[in-house]
Parts: sequence; C-alpha cells; structure tokens
Amino acid sequence: MRRVRAALSALVALWAMPLAAQIFPDVARKSLYVSVRDGTRLAVNIYRPAHGSVASDQRLPVIFAFTPYRARFRDAQGVVQETALNDRLALRSLISAGYVVAVADIRGKGASFGARRGFQDRTEANDGHDLVEWLARQDFSSGKVGMIGCSYLGGTTFHTASTAPPSLKAVFIGASDLDKYGFVRKGGITAQFNTRPDEPLSDDLASLPVDDDPEGVALKTAVAQHAANTPMAGLWYGMPYRDSISQFTGNPFWNEVAIYRYLPKIRASGIATYFWGNWEDEPTAQVILGAANLKGSKFLAGPGSHCVPPPGFDFTGEIRRYFDHYLKGIDTGITREPKARYWIDGQGWVASDGLPGTASTRVSWFIAGGTSGTARSANDGLLVHRPGPSGQDAFTVDYKIPGADYFAFWAKPMDQHGLSYTSEPLAQPMKLVGMPIVNLMVSADTPDAHVWAYLDEVDTAGEVKVLAFGRLALSHRKLARPPYKALGLPYHSGLKADVMPLPPGQKARLVFDMTAVSRIVPKGHRLRLTIAGADPRQRNLKEIMQTPPPRISVWRGGGESSRIDLPVSD
Repeated sequence: MRRVRAALSALVALWAMPLAAQIFPDVARKSLYVSVRDGTRLAVNIYRPAHGSVASDQRLPVIFAFTPYRARFRDAQGVVQETALNDRLALRSLISAGYVVAVADIRGKGASFGARRGFQDRTEANDGHDLVEWLARQDFSSGKVGMIGCSYLGGTTFHTASTAPPSLKAVFIGASDLDKYGFVRKGGITAQFNTRPDEPLSDDLASLPVDDDPEGVALKTAVAQHAANTPMAGLWYGMPYRDSISQFTGNPFWNEVAIYRYLPKIRASGIATYFWGNWEDEPTAQVILGAANLKGSKFLAGPGSHCVPPPGFDFTGEIRRYFDHYLKGIDTGITREPKARYWIDGQGWVASDGLPGTASTRVSWFIAGGTSGTARSANDGLLVHRPGPSGQDAFTVDYKIPGADYFAFWAKPMDQHGLSYTSEPLAQPMKLVGMPIVNLMVSADTPDAHVWAYLDEVDTAGEVKVLAFGRLALSHRKLARPPYKALGLPYHSGLKADVMPLPPGQKARLVFDMTAVSRIVPKGHRLRLTIAGADPRQRNLKEIMQTPPPRISVWRGGGESSRIDLPVSD
C-alpha cells in the first residue's frame, strides 16, 4: 500500500509540473469518426501524451495534421504506419513535449467517407475548419490548436487557415503554393506536381478502421465512396487558363483554390504563420511568396529535396519553440529572432530580417553565339556580360528525351536537347540568392510552343548541377499586374482573352522567373543557360507533342538581346 501511495503521489506531482518541463514517454491513442457541417464523417486519430497507458488528464494544446495519405495503414509488409508516430514533422516529439496530436484523413481518402471535389477546394478547407473547432472543444484540449504539414498537408494547413477558425492560433506550412495556377500550370504548362495518376482504392482499403469499426465494415463503405473522387491530373489538364471552367466542379476552379484571394481573412484572424521549403524543391519560390504576403511570418529553407527535414538544423526544436510560444504562451524568444533562416550552399546557415533574394542585385548575362544539335560541346554558345553582335540560334524541339523518375522533384541537365550558352570560368565566387529571371527574344515556326530554361553550374571537371529552371508557353507570354506581392517577379495573366498565339516567324519577348536558388558558385566554375522545348517531367508529353516538332529561334545582340538576370548577393 505504501508503494501504491508513493506512486500515486509521484504521478500527482508529475501532472502538477509546468507543461514546458514535462516529458511524456508514452502515447494513448484513439480513433473515431467526426461529422463535419454537411454530415460527412471523417476519420480522426487522436494521440495523447501518456505515462504507460495513462493519458494526461490536463487540457493540452492540440497539433492537427490533415492528410490524403492515410493517417494509419498497413504497408505492403503488413507493418502499421502512423503519421503521428513519425518525427518527420516533429509530431512524435510534440506528443512527448505535452501536445495532443490529431491526424485526420481528408474526405475521399484513407478511412474517411465522402468524395473529394476538385483538389484542396473550399469544401476541404471548411472540413479543416470544422475539425479544428471540434478539437478545441474536447476535454483533452486547452482550446488552442496549431496545424502543421508539408506538400499536400501544407496545403490543407494553408487552406484551413484561410477559413480563419477562431481556435487556430499558429500554422507551420511546408512546400505549399500561394498561387496554384502560377505553380501547377506555371507559364501555361503542367509539369510534375499534381499530375500523377490517382492511387487505387486498394490503397485506402489498407487503412486501419477506426476503433468502433473493428471489422472494417464502415471502412469498406467509406472507400467505396472514394470512387467518385475528382481525378487530379484530369482536373489540372482540363483547365488551361486561369479563368477556365472545370468540367468536374462547374466553376472557375483556379480562383477557388488561389490562396492569395483569402489573404485578408488570414491577416485579420491573427493566425501566426511559419513557412518552410528546401532549395532543391520546386515549390520554394511559392513558399517565399507566401511569407512575403503575410506580415510577421517566419521563414526556413534547407538544402534538401521535397519535405526533407533540413540536416544540421534543429528542425524539431524549431517547431516546438514555435508552437510553445503561440499555443503554450512560453517566451521562447522566437519572435525576437530574425524573420528568415536559410541555407546557402557553399556558406552554411544564415539568419536574415529579409526574405531570400530581397536584398540581391540583378546582374544580367547575355547570350552570344551558339549552334543547335545534340552532339555539341558545352561551349557552343557564350554567356557574357554585354550584348554581342546581332544574330539568332535555332533548335528543333527534341521530344526524344529520357523519362523522369516518378517523383522527379528537380530537373536534370538538358544541354543535349536544345541550345546552351556557357560563361568563361568565374574569376571570383558568385553568391546567388533568389529567383533568376529569363528574358528571351524568340520566334517559332508554329503558333505555340513550350520554352524551358535551365541555369546550370559546370565545375572544373565538367560535372553539371542544375541550379534553377523555369518554363513558359509562347501563347501565355502576356504580363499583367499581380494580385499579390510578387517581389518584382514577372506575373503572367493566363486569362483566356490574353492568350496570344504567335504568328510563325514573328518575334516576341518572353520574360519568366525560375525556381529559387541559394548557392555560392565557386571561382573557376562556369554558368550555363540551356533553352529547350520539352522537359522529362511533363507527364503528358506524348499527348501534347507536335508533329512535326516546332523549330524555335532565339535572338541575340543589339536591341533584341536575350539574357538571364541573376540575383547576386553580397
């Protein structure tokens, strides 16, 4: 009896400790269906901090993740995988640190009922709103909720914030877009993101049923409804213009999913925002724009690929400090620190009160000379500081390019499939931070064609690294005033009335930005600009290729100079 009293006294003392000082080694989980405003039942998994099998009875802040990738499922080897018990987004560590973590399947995916309408539409945003407020009302909740996610989960986080749930106090958004048309269909061209085939229903059937559905009867009924989901690739391919009406949703769907349209509501809500990206990941330019358009946002960029926690940085600690401040009221000092932390390849981590690129100076490099063909040396054309003699170079679009990996988050060198212009070896290191801008004078023998540009670094041994890339269709070249803070980057209207086929042989100027770069190019390395007409990451290349292939001319010298403007930092 004495031992029991001692154990109980110790437990009482533990529960009385301040939340910041407690470490919970264990987890108590439950799952259930929660009905949202239209009656659709969504599968919600709740993980509470615990000692042994005893969950904390304190009212704790809640971290919510909203996923299409199944919160709990058995993998091909039969092993149970749980989003909340993986620390890629620090969720397991947050449970240990005294947070309740909730992970829900979006409608139409996992164990949830319903069918997905479009992709990250207002229905899904409102579902997120309803779940945030439901979580805030539960007896395990302090009433304060935070959200976290990357890629699709970053999108559900951002879209939920756009509905301004009163209980949502802070969000941590990774690899998500501010302008979905300007990302998914950048320059009028779809590529890579959100154009893959949809997962088969058998994937969702591998989800674990909620606790009250041990035989999986409800799970099977829910998954049957997923057959009515809008196909992702078909949705995006079917809307070539910003004002296209989707055959699946019956409305101008790009407008519905454009987060920038909801910025005033997010600002008015007071929700704290933290944006995260990585430099070898295409959405990072959009992440920078998100941070630029919400005053007070924090920003983080690491050296890796899509949603990979940055090495050499206390990512878990940063997430915890952020939520500790906004959800637990602990003064972690995070609001007094610089706005941005990011990796510069060749230098290391830096802290800055400005976003990457905002303090850079644009330095122009012009193309000079050049030939076409596939059996060329890297020095066929030159990249120089001043325009050279007038002239033109031409290439025929090469559709016979090697296929990309299924998830090809970054481009590969394309110098063997178009025109290349290479600088002399750099006399001094060059620090590039921000988004390069390509400015080309072109003509073609067809009314429309795709133009891709790649900024490469060529080392002294001839090894090539793609630093940035961008794309623009000839017909989508019209520039317009952006509806959000674009940091001086070109914005293309994309409206059907503004799309202009280019008469064969007529010249036109193309101006478009590239993906974000943060790199010190060493002395002795060379810069290379490659211009091509197709990219392996275009999943629908076979459907859109033209016969015969377009022949594209790039003009140089004099008043028709083509160039790349590089963001050079001190």
